[in-house]
Amino acid sequence: MPIISNKAHNMPASPIRKLVPYAEAAKKRGTKIYHLNIGQPDIETPEVMLNAIKTSDIKVVEYSHSAGFESYRNKLAQYYQGFKINVSGSDIIITCGGSEALSIAFMTCFNNGDEVIIPEPFYANYNGFATAADVAIKPIRSTIESGFALPPISEFEKLITPKTKGIMICNPGNPTGYLYSRQELEQLRDLVKKHDLYLLSDEVYREFCYDGKEYVSVMHLEGIDDNVILLDSISKRYSACGARIGALISKNKGFMAAALKFAQARLSPPTFGQIGAEAALATPQSYFDKVQKEYVARRNFVIDALNKMPDVVCPKPSGAFYCIAKLPIDNSDKFCQWLLEDFSHNGQTVMMAPATGFYSTPGAGTNEVRLAYVLNLEDLKNAMECLAEALKQYPGRSN
Repeated sequence: MPIISNKAHNMPASPIRKLVPYAEAAKKRGTKIYHLNIGQPDIETPEVMLNAIKTSDIKVVEYSHSAGFESYRNKLAQYYQGFKINVSGSDIIITCGGSEALSIAFMTCFNNGDEVIIPEPFYANYNGFATAADVAIKPIRSTIESGFALPPISEFEKLITPKTKGIMICNPGNPTGYLYSRQELEQLRDLVKKHDLYLLSDEVYREFCYDGKEYVSVMHLEGIDDNVILLDSISKRYSACGARIGALISKNKGFMAAALKFAQARLSPPTFGQIGAEAALATPQSYFDKVQKEYVARRNFVIDALNKMPDVVCPKPSGAFYCIAKLPIDNSDKFCQWLLEDFSHNGQTVMMAPATGFYSTPGAGTNEVRLAYVLNLEDLKNAMECLAEALKQYPGRSN
């Protein structure tokens, strides 16, 4: 029988989705599950986006340009300019979600065996894309004690080798919700400039910055235009995860020309997704104001509820809609599975993502979980009640 590839063997399972079979079995037993494991918002997609798809009068679903509709790219550039990100449509390639933007960026920036430094915990699929591109992630630890702030630049320096070709961040962050300050980003800029590295930044949560804190893009940093790669997606901005529309943005013309060859190889991004995404640019500010207000209320409730539980620690995030909580448990993978297999409270339980999958360092995150506060307040109240009770009953509780 033919063997499968080493890449397939090494491809990590998603910590967000790997517990789905246990959740499905629990549902068949009649248990209600509160899904805090995945960043799937319950916010309605803007009507202007849905209507554009519903009323489209195209007669043939044709390929688009491999870089995406020119009209969309030009309008998207205007959207970025609203955030003082000075780009044109020619600096943008539309991708099949932010995932493809990342995959193309890795394949364009790095050779096999090259290294990229990423503060951990980080979005779990970075591991998968790095494996597929044969790129080595060199993790640098941010800690829950610091609220997951950027590690000292001196620690980055220690990791740089001749194989280091880039640094990657997520801002605001998934899974921590941390929002990098201008000072932190300027320190990264100086490091990137000193060693002539790529700086890749996943900024899909820019609309979700709280408490009046400033969103600073890597494209606001002066003197490193050719080093900066911006990764984006409409999935969370418009609660349109299934549209599968993202963007790869850079002012480095050589990089963009090379990246376009990968885009050409996959032919084109989705037609109806682009139609919807272009229309979504007309979403009124009132939509975002309402959504942000809702997420602030959800965040405040969840963080307060977690920190009231005995021996639980959870810093308050300043962006996105995730948090990492440290729990008094022996093993987060076991705990999250136990919640689905062996626990229920009033016929209900909660599903979370073990934080182990958001680290590259073996053994890290064993007493941490990621929660996505993407449910309404009533559901979150029930979910926190379930979690509090579960922590009392869990046989692997540690103090």
